[in-house]
Amino acid sequence: MRDSVRTFLIAALILLVSIATGIIGFSVLEGYSLLNAFYMTMLVVSTVGFSEVSPLSDHGKLFASAYMIINLGIYAYIVSAISRYIFEGEFKKIFTTFIFNNRAKKVNNHVIVVGYGKTGAKTCDELLKSKQQFILIENSPQALQYLPENPHFQIVKEDATREEVLMKARIDTAASLIVTLPDDSSNMIICITAKGINPNLNIIARASEESAEKKLYRAGANKVVKPFAMGGIHMAHLITQPHVIEFLEILTGIKNQGLQLEELMFNELKDVYKNKTIKELDICKNTGATVIGVKDPEKGFIFDPNSETIIKKGDILIVLGSHDSLKKIQMYCV
Repeated sequence: MRDSVRTFLIAALILLVSIATGIIGFSVLEGYSLLNAFYMTMLVVSTVGFSEVSPLSDHGKLFASAYMIINLGIYAYIVSAISRYIFEGEFKKIFTTFIFNNRAKKVNNHVIVVGYGKTGAKTCDELLKSKQQFILIENSPQALQYLPENPHFQIVKEDATREEVLMKARIDTAASLIVTLPDDSSNMIICITAKGINPNLNIIARASEESAEKKLYRAGANKVVKPFAMGGIHMAHLITQPHVIEFLEILTGIKNQGLQLEELMFNELKDVYKNKTIKELDICKNTGATVIGVKDPEKGFIFDPNSETIIKKGDILIVLGSHDSLKKIQMYCV
């Protein structure tokens, strides 16, 4: 885009220089006033070919002839520059970038996804289902061709290893970064750069090679995911523990049976529901959803908590239920 803007500005500058040359030339050679010199210059530049202000001298005719030939080249260059904007979509790109930058300024606590391969595409789908605000960074033409026609998320079509590209996606105000590129070295560079800009950023990175896991943690990743290793474990468990895996697939939504897991944080609760026991909250009766776990900041996860467990500051409730029952959970939230 910068090259296109530069081309357009050069064309505009050449036109201004040409007009100034014409005004000076006609003023000096023919003694025209500035208005008449400007008028004659516009006749030549516009290629209209209207009548002269007064008959030209021999020197004036030579200047006008040379000036016409030069302006034919200038005219062709300007037309090509403008055509590029109109017919090759450069103006649309600039306008789209302008709109994107204005929208990006308003984005906070969002997720940034790097890469739209198989892993990245699935990540974006899940974030859309969860109505999570996110920005995708991808510059591979092969990957971009699989984007939906009208994506419901913002896209930065540039190289994520560059700091200015991460800044364009507002890495400084983001809550999380998901790096899904197949190249481990690129993922490390992105993690290091992102963590340097935003130390509080939650980074989840993909590791293609076993040896890259530790390096990614050192680069600033909070969690490292190994898709091939997880896939192998999953396939083995389909043989050794098929019913457990089936149950987990239902919980995670892989099997579409209408059940979902949801997080309910303490700070999201209305004051009247804070520091109450699970029995007092009575979530199951009021919504139909079931509390299957509590994340305690000190004790960690408490599975199948008893009814006398008090939900205190920092706790997170893990709730299982249908789509409708989880919508009713909002009655507990601010």
